[in-house]
Amino acid sequence: MRLKILAIIALALLLAVPSYAGTTLNNQDNNNIDITINLSATENDRVPVTVNPGRFQKDNVTYRLPKVVQGTYSVSDFGKFVEDFKAIDYSGNELEFTKTDTNTWVIPNGSELDYITYYVNDTFDIETMGGLGGDTPFSPAGTNIEEDNYVLNLHGFIGYFDSLKNSAYNLDVTAPADFVRTSALETTAEKENTEFNTVTTSYYAPRYFDITDNPMMYGKLSVEEFDLSGIKVVLSVFSPNGMHSATSLKETMATMMQAQKTYLGDLDSTPRYDIYLYLSEGTPESPKGFGALEHHTSTVVVMPEAIPAEGLSESLIDIVSHEFFHIVSPLSIHSEDVHYFDYHEPTFSKHLWMYEGVTEYFANHFQVYEGLISEEEFYANMMGKIQTSRMMNDSMSFTEMSENVLAQPYARQYYNVYQKGALIGMCIDILMREESDGQRGILSLMKELSNKYGKNKPFEDDSLFDEITALTYPSIREFLDTHVAGTTPIDYDAFFAKMGLEFVSGQVETNYIQNGAALIVEGDPIRGVFFNDQVANNSFWAEQGVQSGDVIKAVDGVELTMENANDIFQKVYMWQPGTEISVKLEREGEEVLIETTTTQSYTTGSSLQPKEDATEVQVNLRKAWLKG
Repeated sequence: MRLKILAIIALALLLAVPSYAGTTLNNQDNNNIDITINLSATENDRVPVTVNPGRFQKDNVTYRLPKVVQGTYSVSDFGKFVEDFKAIDYSGNELEFTKTDTNTWVIPNGSELDYITYYVNDTFDIETMGGLGGDTPFSPAGTNIEEDNYVLNLHGFIGYFDSLKNSAYNLDVTAPADFVRTSALETTAEKENTEFNTVTTSYYAPRYFDITDNPMMYGKLSVEEFDLSGIKVVLSVFSPNGMHSATSLKETMATMMQAQKTYLGDLDSTPRYDIYLYLSEGTPESPKGFGALEHHTSTVVVMPEAIPAEGLSESLIDIVSHEFFHIVSPLSIHSEDVHYFDYHEPTFSKHLWMYEGVTEYFANHFQVYEGLISEEEFYANMMGKIQTSRMMNDSMSFTEMSENVLAQPYARQYYNVYQKGALIGMCIDILMREESDGQRGILSLMKELSNKYGKNKPFEDDSLFDEITALTYPSIREFLDTHVAGTTPIDYDAFFAKMGLEFVSGQVETNYIQNGAALIVEGDPIRGVFFNDQVANNSFWAEQGVQSGDVIKAVDGVELTMENANDIFQKVYMWQPGTEISVKLEREGEEVLIETTTTQSYTTGSSLQPKEDATEVQVNLRKAWLKG
């Protein structure tokens, strides 16, 4: 999962289910589970689902929807979005059942069960209403049910039977005939119903993992495909107002992903990769959780539609590059916790520093390595991660945090996997370059691990450090023990010095809501949203005469409230120099209006620069590190 934090302020937050009485839906192949999802029978943003498992030979049948899905590291409880659950016997009568927890239904007379039916609510709407008294799925892991768009993360619609965990699934999805539909699941048949103007597409999934790992998107989509040195990439975009399209984004994605493929070399693990992009309209009912969720061979991305084309392209490079690199880890390299994932009572690997951290490092490093960004931009990205990581618990054991990621105080430190986790990857890369005279780095290590394991062979969680040490150097083991399993903060100066780099204090570029990693705005229910003391060190706002305590009343003609502040500041975050803006402030009861064109904003900070007296060895190591 990649959380794209644009600018987040912590502000207080009609058809019935088909009746099959008198008929038998008994699955003729007892090894398969038959599922029907009827998008054409949507009622009040609810989709009917029918599950036919075949005949059970015993009672006390248990059916579950996931409590947690892979890649989220948080509780989603998809069972709470299920309504009107019914268990039907072979005579068409309803069977008694017990809902033992949020996600679990137990049917005592399981041998009499023919099929079950239920409705599924979408999470996008409920997410923005504050949830259902608990955690709500992160948008890219959620579901959308609209007249012109369906985001089908199938783990939100389809569950599993405890006793049939290894069964295959036959899935029929019925939708209006004019819908565009995309999915990487194997299509086995397609049937048109001219009377109801619908098309039913049949899919096959070898096991429940493949159901959860292959999302779909249906509706008024634009779709483009391109070849990535043998990998078929399918880009599907839903833009409610037509502001963006797969066609307009295709070139950016193709250029970026080809650079990734060049960077990875012969490390292949998938013949197809899907990108599902949902662009949020920005209404109260629209999703607010912007970012992406990786699947093994695809990613679901949710971003605001109002972002200018250049800003969207920049964000997608950041987000999709991270998700695509997951084909290395955890697809090719993962522990038993990942391989044998328990959706109801999951255990977690100690190695989020690798799954998410190294993946995030690759997403930054490949850009400088392949010439998509300058060395200075790469240094600035790493500096930003250092600053943000130091605002979190810099002495918490990463392995301990990973293994206990659902519990506090570890859960609130999860975001650090994209900050310090990436820096851990960087430091290992630097150490390996130093030890090998520039010939090896962390990418070569990951290739070796991938060759040893691969997507069908997990490693033992407690043995990974030993495996890495056997493939590398004693210094790598010392680093892992001290800074990953251990609690000692990393001395980044020492690592950059190996490459002939040093920190230099002075003016550094920033944006219009931050000084480096520090926000220059705050909010509370009484005062609203206002500039804090940090604004004095933001050159743009200081030049406009903005003062600490100035309350922000409106931005570009839109009244700013506690409810819409996150949406508005996401747009402010995307401002570029040369943007015409209008900001209305209140200062001691008086209105202050700022109407101007933005200029580049600066703040005081440190930048990473080459040392004038760097040795030839350091310069050569730096070149090997950044350019190969």
